Amino acid sequence: MPANDIRSRLGLRPVINVSGTMTSLGASIVVPPAVEAVSAILSEFVELGDLHRKASAVIANLTGAEAGFITASCSAAISLAVAAAMTGADLAAIERLPDTTGLKNEVIIQSGHMVSYGAPVEQAIRLAGAKVVAIGQATSASAYHLAGAITDRTAAAVYVVSHHVVDYAQIPLRIFAKVAHERGIPVIVDAASEYDLQGFLADGADLVLYSGHKFLGGPTSGIVAGPKELVRNVYLQNRGIGRGMKVGKEGIVGTLAALQAWKTRDHDGIRARERKALDYWVMALDGKAGVKAVIVPDPTNNPLDRLQVFVDPQEARITAWDLADRLAAGDCPVIVRDHEVEHGYFFLDPCNLHPDEEDTVAARLTEELEQARKSNLPIATPFEDRLLAKEAAILQWPD
Repeated sequence: MPANDIRSRLGLRPVINVSGTMTSLGASIVVPPAVEAVSAILSEFVELGDLHRKASAVIANLTGAEAGFITASCSAAISLAVAAAMTGADLAAIERLPDTTGLKNEVIIQSGHMVSYGAPVEQAIRLAGAKVVAIGQATSASAYHLAGAITDRTAAAVYVVSHHVVDYAQIPLRIFAKVAHERGIPVIVDAASEYDLQGFLADGADLVLYSGHKFLGGPTSGIVAGPKELVRNVYLQNRGIGRGMKVGKEGIVGTLAALQAWKTRDHDGIRARERKALDYWVMALDGKAGVKAVIVPDPTNNPLDRLQVFVDPQEARITAWDLADRLAAGDCPVIVRDHEVEHGYFFLDPCNLHPDEEDTVAARLTEELEQARKSNLPIATPFEDRLLAKEAAILQWPD
């Protein structure tokens, strides 16, 4: 770690992130134009309403929407979009939320889309005062489930695009939007970690919500895109529940700069660098006992690949979760993508690597696998114990 690394000054470990664009790790590497924009605006005063107008035009240009709005986060965008669907432009109703007396306040979501991104997606809906109406089962939802759930109390329907959602037997967005629109219900799409800035609107979404701090490489923020009237109603929530979720001038200009940089980013060059790291890790793991490495595409069709690392605990003498935990320990932590690790594998995501960090990742993998092979007993923590330990650790903060 360089001597001037701010993490050393703060007494923090120098994390190597091969987990992806995870909020718990700081989301992503902020692109240089956004860093410069944030620094430039911090000591200046601006009219935030006017700054939001400038950002709206840039979002519209990039997404093909009529207007856009930058929020504090994509989670905040869900709450504000739901609030807007309930209140419209009624300023008195905006000030009353989360009291929804007299308003349509039911929001429909597929059971298979009720996931957690660090907090439950349905909680972001409830924060606005809405009632969550889950449809279908976790492993099966059909158009008739949606049609049958729409009543005169329905304000909106939320659709989640994520690697966390159930990836089969869900209602496709085009059908979801068609059924909702036939009954006059707006569709809000949570596409926090998606590359596609235009396809969801084309498929029928009324409002699309993105994270500004994931693949875009901006500061922590959310982005709302859609028709002018609906986006305005989201913006108006700043006069109500949105006040506690406000985004600062630095968040707006930083996200604005990241959006503008997106148009000129060398996407092919980035993919080539990521592929080089993946190929390097495949070679580094080749021949390692009990380990199989496979390059796999992103499950939501983002233009990127990851390395899926399968670990056979009998041959490797270590479980996939113990290997993940050991990589994350010590003075040189390598944080892998382990949300499905109980199935005996984890992922390496190269999208947030700094130069030469792929070498450290390969070295740490080799080190931990070799130590496991030398162990007298297999390293196999019961997975249930791991779950309970992680839960206990949450409650230990700030100690």
